[in-house]
Amino acid sequence: MSYAVSRADTLDYAPCHYGGSKLVFRGPAKSTDQDYVAVIGGTETYGRFVARPFSDLVEDRLNVPVVNLGCQHAGIDAFVFDPAIMSVAKGARLTVLQVMGAQNMSNRFYRVHPRRNDRFLGPSDMLRSIYSEVDFTDFSFNRHMLSTLQMLSLDRFSLLRDELRRAWIARMKLIQRTIDGPFLLLWLREELPNGLGAEPLFVGADMIAEVADQALDVIEVPVRRAGGDLEGMVYGAMQGSIAAQMLGVETHHLIAEHLSKALAEHLKTGA
Repeated sequence: MSYAVSRADTLDYAPCHYGGSKLVFRGPAKSTDQDYVAVIGGTETYGRFVARPFSDLVEDRLNVPVVNLGCQHAGIDAFVFDPAIMSVAKGARLTVLQVMGAQNMSNRFYRVHPRRNDRFLGPSDMLRSIYSEVDFTDFSFNRHMLSTLQMLSLDRFSLLRDELRRAWIARMKLIQRTIDGPFLLLWLREELPNGLGAEPLFVGADMIAEVADQALDVIEVPVRRAGGDLEGMVYGAMQGSIAAQMLGVETHHLIAEHLSKALAEHLKTGA
């Protein structure tokens, strides 16, 4: 059964920080003074409305501490420009890097908030010139802005989409160099697209192939949002529609199964 509860009874995510980072992660905080695996990712890795996200399930299976560096609403920018979190990743025996969408990072066309990367800060002069009829002060979130621009002109939007894809490849190569240690890519490939496309947004297999040459492995897991299947999820009485957009309990178990197998093999070989 699912659990629609009062706000006072929702999950305690034990919010925590690592190092001097301002990013808020799901706790309790794990020690980084011994061998551990680090998992970097966005809302899916954080595991909102799920009592035990896939990082906890992997820890149970492997009996190795797993540091959940999943941050809600984060894209690549939140991590790659945060020295404290990159230090945690460097110190890990292995790092798992979730493949995040290309929409939530600053690029030649627009700027995003440095920590909450889904927030739109403003367009560049280039984007203003391409969409001269648009009042960009109407937008607070990237997805709203992108959806509007796509509806206005598919041809013009293709310029923006192509730029996001190029920027994503460059940023992924940068975070890999910054981690400077063994890592796996976790590709949570959504099966059902939304209006802008399937998650991770604007990222295709060709792009992942281009950035996967330094990875130990690419773990591809087909996933779906919970939708009407909120079995086992814990959410407030007014949060059902939000919970439906998250990964459900069964999906977290599926991810843990795939990821545990890959990690066990690479930990065994001393990667």
